[in-house]
Amino acid sequence: MKELLRTTDPTVIPFATALLAAEGIEAFPVDVHMSALSIVPQRLLVRDEQLFMAKAILRDNNVPVDD
Repeated sequence: MKELLRTTDPTVIPFATALLAAEGIEAFPVDVHMSALSIVPQRLLVRDEQLFMAKAILRDNNVPVDD
Protein backbone atom coordinates (compact mmCIF):
# COMPACT_ATOMS: atom_id res chain seq x y z
CA MET A 1 0.00 0.00 0.00
CA LYS A 2 1.19 3.48 -0.86
CA GLU A 3 -0.01 6.83 0.41
CA LEU A 4 -1.73 8.74 -2.36
CA LEU A 5 -2.68 11.89 -0.50
CA ARG A 6 -2.85 13.45 2.95
CA THR A 7 -5.24 16.26 3.88
CA THR A 8 -7.05 17.96 6.73
CA ASP A 9 -9.92 18.94 4.42
CA PRO A 10 -12.78 16.52 5.22
CA THR A 11 -14.24 16.80 1.71
CA VAL A 12 -11.18 15.70 -0.27
CA ILE A 13 -10.99 12.04 0.81
CA PRO A 14 -14.61 11.14 -0.12
CA PHE A 15 -14.31 13.00 -3.43
CA ALA A 16 -11.02 11.31 -4.32
CA THR A 17 -12.37 7.92 -3.28
CA ALA A 18 -15.41 8.37 -5.54
CA LEU A 19 -13.24 9.43 -8.50
CA LEU A 20 -11.00 6.41 -8.09
CA ALA A 21 -13.90 4.00 -7.61
CA ALA A 22 -15.41 5.21 -10.88
CA GLU A 23 -12.18 4.11 -12.58
CA GLY A 24 -12.07 0.75 -10.80
CA ILE A 25 -9.33 1.65 -8.32
CA GLU A 26 -9.95 0.64 -4.73
CA ALA A 27 -8.83 3.28 -2.23
CA PHE A 28 -8.42 2.88 1.50
CA PRO A 29 -9.06 5.94 3.71
CA VAL A 30 -7.17 5.86 6.99
CA ASP A 31 -7.08 8.11 10.05
CA VAL A 32 -10.63 9.23 9.29
CA HIS A 33 -11.84 8.99 12.88
CA MET A 34 -8.60 10.39 14.28
CA SER A 35 -9.02 13.64 12.36
CA ALA A 36 -12.33 14.84 13.80
CA LEU A 37 -10.76 18.13 14.85
CA SER A 38 -8.70 18.56 11.66
CA ILE A 39 -5.50 18.32 13.68
CA VAL A 40 -4.52 14.90 12.37
CA PRO A 41 -4.62 14.68 8.57
CA GLN A 42 -6.61 11.96 6.86
CA ARG A 43 -4.73 9.75 4.39
CA LEU A 44 -5.80 7.84 1.31
CA LEU A 45 -3.92 4.66 0.37
CA VAL A 46 -3.96 2.63 -2.84
CA ARG A 47 -2.27 -0.57 -3.94
CA ASP A 48 1.34 -0.15 -5.12
CA GLU A 49 0.56 -1.17 -8.70
CA GLN A 50 -2.29 1.35 -8.96
CA LEU A 51 -0.44 4.37 -7.58
CA PHE A 52 0.62 5.85 -10.94
CA MET A 53 -2.88 5.64 -12.43
CA ALA A 54 -4.51 6.94 -9.23
CA LYS A 55 -2.24 10.00 -9.18
CA ALA A 56 -3.03 10.71 -12.83
CA ILE A 57 -6.78 10.48 -12.22
CA LEU A 58 -6.68 12.83 -9.25
CA ARG A 59 -4.40 15.34 -11.00
CA ASP A 60 -6.77 15.38 -13.99
CA ASN A 61 -9.53 16.36 -11.57
CA ASN A 62 -7.48 19.03 -9.76
CA VAL A 63 -7.08 17.07 -6.54
CA PRO A 64 -3.65 17.69 -4.99
CA VAL A 65 -1.64 14.48 -4.48
CA ASP A 66 1.54 13.74 -2.55
CA ASP A 67 4.65 13.28 -4.68
